[in-house]
Amino acid sequence: MKGLITRLNKIFDNRLRLGIMSILLVDDEADFNRLKEMLDATDGNLASHLRSLEKEGYIEVHKQFVGRKPNTTYEVTPSGRKAFSEHLDALEKILNTSRQELSFDDE
Repeated sequence: MKGLITRLNKIFDNRLRLGIMSILLVDDEADFNRLKEMLDATDGNLASHLRSLEKEGYIEVHKQFVGRKPNTTYEVTPSGRKAFSEHLDALEKILNTSRQELSFDDE
């Protein structure tokens, strides 16, 4: 089990970062307000986690104007997609191992 846990990506330990990546992988891209609403996050907290993911190269930021209003959207990079997939695979292996160990305990 210890070897499996070390395969988890620490950047995705936080619920907001996990949520951001999940939303962006399903929707391809999302703007700041949509992420804020879906994740029930404050502006500062969300911005901080978005910066962390951007710093790792896992998301890209696109700034533009819609009419006269600034609009910032985010999307997952190929390296972000790969890292998140590997994280989910490691998590799935941990869960499957735990389930197997629990079922043996029940016998």
